[in-house]
Amino acid sequence: MLALLASGSSRSSSNNKLAESENSAQNSNNMSWGTELWDQNENLAIHTNRGIDALDKFANFLRDRVAIETEYAGKLRRLVKNYQPKKKEEEDNEFTSVQAFRNLLKEVGDLAGQREVVSESLQLQIIAGVTLLSKTLREERKKCLSDGATLQQNLTTQLSSLDRAKRNYEKAYRDSEKAVDSYKRADMDLNLSRAEVERYKNVMTSKIQQSDDAKNEYANQLQKTNNLQQQHYSMLLPSVLNRLQELDEKRTRGFREFIVGAADVESSVAPIIARCMEGIVKAGESINEKEDTFKVIERYQSGFTPPRDIPFEDLSKCDPDSVQDSHYSNSTSNHLTIRGTMSANKLKKRVGIFNIFGSNKNSLTADGQKEDFSDLPPNQRRKKLQAKIAELTQNIAQETKARDGLMKMKIVYEANSSLGNPMTVEGQLNESEHKLEKLKVDLKKYQGFLEKASQVPTATSSPQASRNQLQNGHRTSRHSNGSADDHHDDGDDQPDDAGSLSRSDSEDNVAQIQNGHNNNNNGSASPESGLGTSHTSLPGSGQGSANENAIGEDTYYETEVETLNPVGKCRALYPFEASSEGSIPMSEGEELQVIEIDQGDGWTRVRRENNSNGWDEGFVPTSYIEITLYA
Repeated sequence: MLALLASGSSRSSSNNKLAESENSAQNSNNMSWGTELWDQNENLAIHTNRGIDALDKFANFLRDRVAIETEYAGKLRRLVKNYQPKKKEEEDNEFTSVQAFRNLLKEVGDLAGQREVVSESLQLQIIAGVTLLSKTLREERKKCLSDGATLQQNLTTQLSSLDRAKRNYEKAYRDSEKAVDSYKRADMDLNLSRAEVERYKNVMTSKIQQSDDAKNEYANQLQKTNNLQQQHYSMLLPSVLNRLQELDEKRTRGFREFIVGAADVESSVAPIIARCMEGIVKAGESINEKEDTFKVIERYQSGFTPPRDIPFEDLSKCDPDSVQDSHYSNSTSNHLTIRGTMSANKLKKRVGIFNIFGSNKNSLTADGQKEDFSDLPPNQRRKKLQAKIAELTQNIAQETKARDGLMKMKIVYEANSSLGNPMTVEGQLNESEHKLEKLKVDLKKYQGFLEKASQVPTATSSPQASRNQLQNGHRTSRHSNGSADDHHDDGDDQPDDAGSLSRSDSEDNVAQIQNGHNNNNNGSASPESGLGTSHTSLPGSGQGSANENAIGEDTYYETEVETLNPVGKCRALYPFEASSEGSIPMSEGEELQVIEIDQGDGWTRVRRENNSNGWDEGFVPTSYIEITLYA
């Protein structure tokens, strides 16, 4: 019951408020400045001036907002430009997170465009209108005030004339009264002559006439003043004040329209901004962590299996001379050196530094890879070859269409010579045939590469693992690439270490260049040095083929490599344990010969005398040694 009463009372109060607002609106329509504010001319002039100033203030506000919108849009565009993926990052575009970020940047760029639309619309539609209205209102106000001043001046002039006429009438009336009194006294005075009395009478008559004329003038001026004053306050001044009222209402109405218009400008881009937000949300939802994980596996999967367990070496059954070398070799067997693995960056540092072996048979692509991609792991190599074959197939299809079109054009020209000369197409047709033939040759070549790559088992152990399998009881060949009895004539079957100077069959064999012998074993490269031997020695350093032939290994010819002269000497400041191929261990205070100074990668090539094996050469950290160069 109380709720019903409360609701009824609230409805009645709202109805009362509505009725009051309607009544006030009707009363305001019946009221005007001319009738209600007839005596507030100065205050109305001040009010209208303040109103126009408020309109100008609103225009300045809009100008500042436009500047902010423009600056915001410009900064958004610069932000999007600064965070656009660089060319070197294009290979990461396949990941959903990177694609989502690019879509985010696109949507933010669209947001910047909408802010620019808001800025331009406010500038062209709102600010221009406010400026024009303010200028018009000031001109109209000035004219109204000028007309009001003229009316007030006319009324003031008439009032001055009335006051002057009244003063003249008062003076004339007093003079006439004095003249009458003088005549009466003269008429009663018996001593005066008749002529003198007649003179007083004439003066009296003249003064009375002047008083009557002044009275008539005063009455006339009073009538004029009353008429002008009535007309001034009932028609002329109300007209001016009503014009000021219309001017102020026009300003107020324009204020309302411009504020609503500014909101409409903002609302007009709101749907597009909402779509941009939806695009950003959609970009975020498109990220798939599982898909990205799979793409990472596809990109970096080498196809090799992890290395097997390192076998136990029974020193009683091994050659004592090989113990030291085997120890050094085992210390580095846990460091992967296949391109695409964790040490790929170190591999790339030594590309071309020690190019002491033969040139590569395979030409290099624009990105520094071999033409047959034999420097990549098996899985990556097959994917590259398949992509290249797909590209060539597409190019062949396009070139075939172009050739067919030229042939049809030639047939048409031959049938109707007026359309064109067939010989003009002959050159283009020959060029197209040449391109097509070259593309087919390349396609056949890469199909051959793919066939060879497919014949290599994908589960082949890495060169490190293969080397570990052969270290049980005897030493492997220093030039083996995973197996001591592995003899390949085609270097495509075995991946090379990136950035190394390996003597694989895909490169020219040093022995063929220098000694004329054929070495069938593939070379294994070190990550930092690019040497074609194990990390403890170079060819000809005391670990010769005779030792290997003594334990039943296949005979090979040791490559003669000119021994580099030392450029200085160094002393080890700290002990160093070799943790990667190409490096050698050293103890604190040990003195070594410097073969090559640091090339900027933080490693220095050194040599030590080994009583059992001749010379050990490899790399040590530059920061671990103190170098003294020879003069």
